[in-house]
Amino acid sequence: MSDYLAGLNEAQRDAVEATDGPVLVLAGAGTGKTRVLTTRFAHILLSGKAFPNQILSVTFTNKAAREMRDRVAKILGQPAEGLWLGTFHALSARMLRRFAERVGLTSSFSILDTDDQLRLLKQVMEAARIDAKRWPANALMAQIQRWKDKGFLPGEIPASEATDFAGGKAEALYRAYQDRLRTLNATDFGDLLLLTVHLLKTDPEVLATYHRMFRYILVDEYQDTNLVQYYWLRLLAQARKNICCVGDDDQSIYSWRGAEIENILKFERDFPGAKIVRLEANYRSTVPILAAASALIAHNEGRLGKTLHAGRADAAGDPVEVVALWDSEEEARMIGGRVESFWRSGHKLAEIAILVRAGFQTRAFEERMLVLGIPYRIVGGLRFYERAEVRDAIAYLRVLAQPADDLAFERIVNVPKRGVGDGAMRTMHEAARAADLPLHATTEKLLAEGGFKGKLRESLRTLLAGFADWRSVLAAKGPVAALEVILEESGYLAMWKADKSPDAPGRLENLKELVRALADFETLAEFLEHVALVTEVEEQAGADKLSMMTLHGAKGLEFDTVFLPGWEEGIFPNQRTLDEGGNKSLEEERRLAYVGITRARQRAIISHAANRRIYANWQSSIPSRFIDELPEDAIRHTGSALPQGTRTQAFTSFPVTARRPEAATPTISIAAADRIPVGARVFHQKFGYGRVTAAEDDRLDINFEISGDKRVLSRFVERHDK
Repeated sequence: MSDYLAGLNEAQRDAVEATDGPVLVLAGAGTGKTRVLTTRFAHILLSGKAFPNQILSVTFTNKAAREMRDRVAKILGQPAEGLWLGTFHALSARMLRRFAERVGLTSSFSILDTDDQLRLLKQVMEAARIDAKRWPANALMAQIQRWKDKGFLPGEIPASEATDFAGGKAEALYRAYQDRLRTLNATDFGDLLLLTVHLLKTDPEVLATYHRMFRYILVDEYQDTNLVQYYWLRLLAQARKNICCVGDDDQSIYSWRGAEIENILKFERDFPGAKIVRLEANYRSTVPILAAASALIAHNEGRLGKTLHAGRADAAGDPVEVVALWDSEEEARMIGGRVESFWRSGHKLAEIAILVRAGFQTRAFEERMLVLGIPYRIVGGLRFYERAEVRDAIAYLRVLAQPADDLAFERIVNVPKRGVGDGAMRTMHEAARAADLPLHATTEKLLAEGGFKGKLRESLRTLLAGFADWRSVLAAKGPVAALEVILEESGYLAMWKADKSPDAPGRLENLKELVRALADFETLAEFLEHVALVTEVEEQAGADKLSMMTLHGAKGLEFDTVFLPGWEEGIFPNQRTLDEGGNKSLEEERRLAYVGITRARQRAIISHAANRRIYANWQSSIPSRFIDELPEDAIRHTGSALPQGTRTQAFTSFPVTARRPEAATPTISIAAADRIPVGARVFHQKFGYGRVTAAEDDRLDINFEISGDKRVLSRFVERHDK
């Protein structure tokens, strides 16, 4: 049975065989941490040091737990039964059901999902007469979760963790919420760990039971633990101290959801005499990719330190490419063109990924792939135009363009909240059917006839008056200005600004990106038609597709080719980090960059643009500081916006009014080119290829190969001379 150790390198074997006492395995990206963890588990069993039910093994996802169970069974040659193997929440639920009575529950307690939790919180707030419009329930839910992640029960919250939510009533609401949960014989997910930790801290008999039971503890992704998970592990490990934590401090990127990098950094202080094993042989990436990643992360001060080196014999490869582009539109064209070229030469799309810092960035690449006919998937999220906040904003635009659009009107009439409940909607639908009118016109009629009362009447009157004003803005200033005004005056932006949930900033960024998208179209009708066509693209399960995702969503994945666009100050590192984050947040951004580079097996392509559109205006950008931290001998600089000269000159900002070098790229943005002559071949996102037949100022008459004769503004076409 010792064959299972044969394929391990020296460091991996050391991590597997060091079974007694505390062990921290610092496993760099692509160094085989899952193999080490599962082999260690099997080794403890095969060497007779413990039975299966005497090992507590903690993973962060159910998928990782299943994979570990299968790998252990493969090494053992038989299914491993009776394992305490699973996520923190699953293992805590198992413990809590055994001792539920000791925390005021019964063993059959329910676990509320997010929707039930929110509904219960709303009931608690209503009983306390809290204005839900001013103090949203989901903001309270996020605050309570933060307290639970830090291990605080009601009555234990220190002054430093206090909040002014609802005039300082958040802790009282938290207490009332916990009382309601107990009355219902229920917990939420946060309680599973919180109540288990409380039980282990306050009940010596329960703690002793698990100390006797668990001889060994194994923990995966230790760098992602939050405080309550840390307390949970410390309590369970304090008797035997046979705890092995596997993790990578350089990949700690989840502070926004409670992860504490200090947990892994202070392991030696928590467990004096701990053995530290560094896994540094990377079996995934080429030498230049590893050199770039290692040099970048070395700029972080808050790390335990390790340097990746190639563990493969065939690890030679091309330098990491850093592409300097004139603007964000050219960036989308460059990446689209490269993907198309790779695809046509036989590269599987499933082995190509575009990794962005924020979700809003996918929109430009989605649209480019649709033009090129390249299938893609958004991993861990929705396509841009399918995201709830984008659909809401588009619904406002649909009503603006077509007041009879009942589906759009119904979607937004109570978003943000205007007091339009089920009863009011029923009244409106019945009246609409009786009068054979759309909902918008019916609402006008009911208001004129006094069909609504009080606040509901005022809110609906304000909404309809708003639509009248916004149509005037649309006529006078165009669709971009109209959308900006709608988002502001409808209260929709304010709703998301007041939302304290972790995804609210991303939703606001998506709305800004929607405004940018709208600026590419001459009329609102053209934009809405475009959106309808884009959202009709069919999903084919299992097909070969390009992957797009955020850098956070890419952790744990790997691809042959990785594109890393938008490496500019304010995008990556993001603006919030630059404005208020401090060095700790900047180091987390750098870890995110490290994660991005180390996803690549064969090639990594970083890009940055000298100009990006902010709303309808162009704004110059400067390259990310992370680019300057990459080693010269591991990278290659290319791109149309890369001037001749020194590296310092290459990474300075370009004025928006500057002219693009004439022969830089075969696809030239009209905004930066000479006037397009009659006879030139051009491309339009909607109408396809055509030839200019007449030109007057910035207006072009074009005979399109498919769409026939059209008149368009020059900025909406690209020149494609052959």
